[in-house]
Formats: sequence, C-alpha cells, structure tokens
Amino acid sequence: MSEASDKQERTAEKRTSESSPTPAAKKHAPIRSALDHLPSAQMYSRSYMHRAPVTHTCVTRTNFVLTMSTDGHVKFWKKRESGIEFVKDFCAHLSGIGSYAVSQDGQLFATCSNDPNDTTIKIFDVVSFDMIAIITAESTPSALCWARDSVDQSMCVVVADSKRPVVRTYGAYAGAEPRRVIETVHKQPVVLMAYSPVLECIVSADRGGMVEYWTLDNPLAVPQTTLFTLKSQTDLYEFKKSKCVPNSLVFSADFSLFACTASDASIRVFRASTGKLYRKYDESVSACNAMQLNDGRFKLDNMEFGRRLVVEAELLKSPGHSNAVFDATGQYVLFASLFGIKIVDLATNKVVRVLGKPEPHRFMSLALSQDSNDPILFCTGVKKNRFYMFTNEEPDHSGQGNDRDVFNERPTREEASLAVRPSAPVSAQSAVLHTTLGDIRVVLFPQYAPKAVENFVALARNKYYNGVIFHRVIKGFMIQTGDPLGDGTGGESIWGRMFEDEFTPMLRHDQPYTLSMANAGPATNGSQFFITTVDSAPWLDDKHTVFGRVEKGTDVVQLIERTKTDKQDKPVDDISILNIQV
Repeated sequence: MSEASDKQERTAEKRTSESSPTPAAKKHAPIRSALDHLPSAQMYSRSYMHRAPVTHTCVTRTNFVLTMSTDGHVKFWKKRESGIEFVKDFCAHLSGIGSYAVSQDGQLFATCSNDPNDTTIKIFDVVSFDMIAIITAESTPSALCWARDSVDQSMCVVVADSKRPVVRTYGAYAGAEPRRVIETVHKQPVVLMAYSPVLECIVSADRGGMVEYWTLDNPLAVPQTTLFTLKSQTDLYEFKKSKCVPNSLVFSADFSLFACTASDASIRVFRASTGKLYRKYDESVSACNAMQLNDGRFKLDNMEFGRRLVVEAELLKSPGHSNAVFDATGQYVLFASLFGIKIVDLATNKVVRVLGKPEPHRFMSLALSQDSNDPILFCTGVKKNRFYMFTNEEPDHSGQGNDRDVFNERPTREEASLAVRPSAPVSAQSAVLHTTLGDIRVVLFPQYAPKAVENFVALARNKYYNGVIFHRVIKGFMIQTGDPLGDGTGGESIWGRMFEDEFTPMLRHDQPYTLSMANAGPATNGSQFFITTVDSAPWLDDKHTVFGRVEKGTDVVQLIERTKTDKQDKPVDDISILNIQV
C-alpha cells in the first residue's frame, strides 16, 4: 500500500469515527485487592463446639478444617461453599494435643500429646479422615513436622525428643522404627519445627530460644539454599537476646517469610532466605496500655480494658497456643491481641483491619481459608470450648441473637439443669426503685431479656435489694448497685449460680438511662445491675444484657451520678435502695 493511499484510509477512518456515536465503554469487574480476600466482619458469624476447651485449629490444602481440644479430641470438618460441615471426631489422645503437623499437600496429619506419659504419634489420612498409623516414640515428643526425605522423596514425619536435642524421622506407612536418628545442632530439646520445600530445610527452635536451619542429610551445616553462610549474618539470636522462647513458627504461602509468636507477647516476622528480622509487633501489657491511651482505633471502655488486662496477665504466665498466619499473597500477617485480631500490611507496616474487637473473647490460635470468594478465619478463644469463624458477613441477631453459636454437642447434666426454666416464670413490665435520694421508675423488657427480668423481679420481691448501696458511681458513665456486700464482688441470682447473657439488636446501649446487667465476662450475670448516664455506650453492646430503661426519675439518677466518690468510684456517703416495688 502506498503512503498516499494509507493516509487517505486513516483520514476516512477518522471521519467515520467522528461521525459515529462513541460506543459504550466495556464494563469490567472491579479489581479486588488482597485485602478484599480477607474477612471484614467485626464480629464472628458462627461458632461450633467441642466438649472441652479448643486449643488448636488448622486448615489443609485439601479443604479440611481440623480442630483440637484439651481432652485430646480431633474433629474433622469439610469446607463447603457456605461454611463447614462436620465429618468425624477422633479421641486421638487422653489429654491435650501438645503438637501437630499437616503435610504440605494437605494429605497427612500427625498429632502428639502433652501428657509426659504418652509417647505415641497418631497419623491420619486427611482426605479419607481415618487414622492410618500409631507410632510409639522412645520418649514424649515435643514437636512435629512433615518433611521430604531425600533418600526416596517420600514424606516423613520428623519428631523432636522432649528430653534431648535429638529428632527422629518416621515414614507414614513404613512401620514404627525410625528411619533416621539425628543429633541436631541445638543444645537443648527442640520445641518448634517447620519445613520449607523451597529452601529444602527445617527451621527449628529450642527450649532456650535458639533458632536453627538444618537438613536431614547434613543437620550440622548451614543449608546451601540459604543466602547466608554464618549464623552471625542473621537475626536468629533475636529470641535468645530478648530472653524469650518462640511458641509458634509459621511460613507464608510462598515460604519467603516466617512468623513467630513468643513468650514476651511480641510477633516477629523473618525473611526465610536470609534469617533477617523483617517486622516486629509488640503486644505486651505496656504496649497495650500505650495503645489504649494514644490510639483511638484501639481504645476500649476503661472497664472492659481492665477486664482484658487481667486475661492478658494470665496469658503471660501460661502463653497458650497462639500463632500468627499469613494471607495467600504474603502481604498481610494476622495475629490475635488484647484488642482483637489484627491484620497488618507488612509493606506499609500498618494495621489495616481489626476483627473481633467488640467480642468479649480473647482469641488465640488462627487458621485462614481463602479458597473461595468467601474467606473464613477460624480461631479459638481462651478457655472456650468453641472455635469461631470470621467471614465478610456480620452475625444474624434475629431472635435472641444466639443463632450464631451452634450447639452441636450434647449438654452436660449441669448445662441441662441450667437450661431448665420454671414452668411459670416471674415477670413484670415495670418497677420502682425507692432510694435514699428519691424514686426511679424503670420499664422492663421481659420479651427480650426474660431471664434477666425474671431474676431482677424475683430478687426485688424477695427483698434482696433492700438496703443495698450504690457501690460504684462514675460521672458521665453509669451508676451501679445490686451487690449485698457493697464492694462489687458479691451477689447471686435466684438460681444460685451465674446465668447466661441475652443479647438482641432491639435493645442496645444507644441512649442514656439504660438498665443493664453487670458482669465479670460472658455468662456471669448474678444480681448486680447498672444504669447508664452517657448518651451512647456501644462498647457495652453484646457484653451486657439490657433489660430495661428509666421512665421517670432521671433527676434522681443524676443526683446519684453527681455524688462525691473516692478513688475506687465508691460514694463517700452511702446511697442505698430502700426497696424495689414491682
């Protein structure tokens, strides 16, 4: 084609395009970022039960969820498009699970016990959810991991000895005799191990906080696949220098990073190839105090923050089974803290999302599933016989708001007795609190909080509250009473025991003069109650049962609120309930 004809053709095309209507732009689906593939709901959407407190949870590449509890039970759950489905329950050990390991392909699963008298390792085929082998070790195992043996390229389970710095390898199908007995580079017993198929080596930590890289073939030499030749070129002395011990070690999906939680309440992220410390996140009590004071994203109600600090102090004495996990891209790391489950962008080093902050539980062990468009984060809670699921959907609070907690286990006799309700429960629609400063009339909501109202009304009719003082008064927040001891430590329900919470979206702490149950945590209601004076207190929602509101006598509530108090928020001059008329 000549240059002139080519020019004429381009001119014709230009005229045609100018005279023709512009076609509509083709619509493309918005590009989802890595953060969009992580759960976003503030509260967990579902929870399932074990018979004992759940300690571990993990997700396999074969779309199974495995949960373990302190009674040695392992439950297999199959991941479905909408949630999970229970498959099988094994009593793997007679006491809690000390360590577990899942093979990289998600086909094999191994467990050992924390009982010093139990030296067995149980091997499971995950897909057929069946126990395929029982291996008896020479002593109690302290850590497990799956690794590829270079001899025959098969997967073997690596077992650390709890008494000596020795590991043994066993074939999943090759009998009970160890294939190898390896004297590791560690000087103390190994407590953590994880295998990297990229570096073709095992990363392990011992009881003294030392971290080492080694291979099954040459355990005393630095693996040739790493980018360092001397340990002094790394930050693997980090735990030893900090005088702490790591309690979890998890690789990212591409094995370029690994994260450790530790006994000093810090989360550390290392670059796997160099052994260099990449990020460190301090979640100690002092750091949490600073966040509470200076960072509005994490600030909690002072009373709730104090309660969580008590739990945190207990965890420092016994760290439990906490861990950190990466998302599929390795861009984000997730870990549980006092304020909830934090999602941190490793590139920007910023917290981009917090899950579970409104929940009363202290979450611990995490496992993330991102195989579908609906990601699920599974987690355990401190001393809870449930595991929890965070998704992109907030929980359904219809009915009494308990639909999200599935009762998939038979209740014990004690639980069954607690569930027995009187045939003709005591109830009322209103009550008048006659106090030394005047009368307060409250309207009650038995249709939404039947147990709380029944308890309050029965105690009032039994003259339980007569002479009881307002033992805690915080100006601009609330007035509290109902404790016959007068110091906030006493009180008992009409059933002689603590009773469960009753939460509903119909009743929230969204206005002043709300009547609500005082407690010391989930399902610990007794006789104490409080009346709010703050305009709105959303941090109390789903933690304290609302069962009434002040109808008349708000001026009396204000008088009580303005009274002089001591350092413990107790009124200097006693203000008491004369009686409650129902």
